Amino acid sequence: MNKPVSATIAGIAACAAVGTAAYMATAKSSKAQRRALKKNAGKALRTVGNVIDNMSSMIG
Repeated sequence: MNKPVSATIAGIAACAAVGTAAYMATAKSSKAQRRALKKNAGKALRTVGNVIDNMSSMIG
């Protein structure tokens, strides 16, 4: 993967982590809901990473 794509993925991951932490700190949710949110956020990050990787493979 090239440098700009890596920086983009790192930025997306950082934003997702900050957003998830802020939500978990402010929202009154059960432990199961927080666990499910964390799991879904991880899946979403992997999906975004795969999409960007596939796009960069098609371009380069």
